[in-house]
Amino acid sequence: MRAAVAAAGERAREVLTPDGLAAWQERDAATRPRPALDRLRDGGRFEVEELRVPRGGTDGGERGGERDEERGGERDEGDVTLVCARPAGVREPLPLLYYLHGGGMVTGNAWSVLPRLLRTWALPLRLAVVSVEYRLAPGTRFPGAVEDCYAGLLRVAGHADALGVDPRRIVIGGKSAGGGLAAALALLLRDRGGPAPVGQLLLSPMLDDRGDTFSSRQMAGHDTWDRTSNATAWQALLGDRYGAADLSPYAAPARATDLSGLPPAYVDVGSAETFRDEAVAYADAIWRAGGEAELHVWPGACHGFDTLAPDAALSQDAHEARTRWLRRALNG
Repeated sequence: MRAAVAAAGERAREVLTPDGLAAWQERDAATRPRPALDRLRDGGRFEVEELRVPRGGTDGGERGGERDEERGGERDEGDVTLVCARPAGVREPLPLLYYLHGGGMVTGNAWSVLPRLLRTWALPLRLAVVSVEYRLAPGTRFPGAVEDCYAGLLRVAGHADALGVDPRRIVIGGKSAGGGLAAALALLLRDRGGPAPVGQLLLSPMLDDRGDTFSSRQMAGHDTWDRTSNATAWQALLGDRYGAADLSPYAAPARATDLSGLPPAYVDVGSAETFRDEAVAYADAIWRAGGEAELHVWPGACHGFDTLAPDAALSQDAHEARTRWLRRALNG
C-alpha cells in the first residue's frame, strides 16, 4: 500500500486545511467531472435517468415526530437529484443499492461513482443503483446532506414500482463520508419509522467528529486522510456546532448511545487509516446493542486503498467480501 500511495503522487498525501478548502473543492470538480448519462449507459448496457426530489417533501407526517430543533427550524427548498441506474432490459423489480458518495462531505458527486458500481455490482448481482447528489459543506451544513439522503430514499421507496425496484430489498451504503451518511440515515430511518433497509454497507465510514481515537493520532501525517483533513471537513459540516457536547448522532453516528434496532451492517476499514478505531468501535457498539455487524479490518490498508490500488490482492479480497455480504443481504 505504501507503493500505491507513492505512485498516486502528492495529491494522495495532501492535507486539507480550512485555508485550502476552496482550492481543494475547485480541483476536485476539475479532476472528477460528472460523466454524461450517455456515457453511463455504456452503449445500452444500462438504463440511466435522473430524478429530482423536492427537499420540502420530508416535512409533516413523514417525519415521525422529529423535533424541529434537529433541523434548525428551517424548511429546505429546492430539489435533490438522484441518478438511477439498472441493467438494461430487465423488467422485474430489482433489489436496490442506495449509494452515498464519499469526499469528506466537501467534495464528490453522484455521477462519478456510478461506473464502478455498475460494473462491479449492478451487472453481476442484478441490482439497481441510486446515487444521491446531496449538498456539500460548507455551502450547506448539517443537517442538509443527511436530509437530502432521507428525502431521496422516501421517494424511491414510495415510488418503487415506477422505478422498477423492490422496496423490501434496499441496502443503503457508502464510502468514507458516504459511509457515515449511510450510518446516519439508518438511525434516521429507525427513529422516523422507516422505510426499513435490509442492510447498511459502511466502507471506511466517517463516523466521529471528535478526532480523539488512538488511530486518528497514530495515523496523523501518514494516512491519505489524516486527522487534520478530517477536522477540517467536520468543521465545514458543523460550523458553530463543531465540538458540541450534545451533537446529534444524525451528524456523527459515533455519538449515538442506542444502536439497537438497526439493519445488519457491513463495516470495513484499513488497519493503517484514521477511521480504523471509530469503525471498529461502531461495529462493537452494534453487537453490544444486540444487532448484527460483519467487520473487516484490512491489514496495512490506508484510506481509499482499493481506489488507489484496485488490482492489488488486498483490494480484490475486500471487493469479494463486500460482494458476498451484499448478495446475502439482498437475497435473504
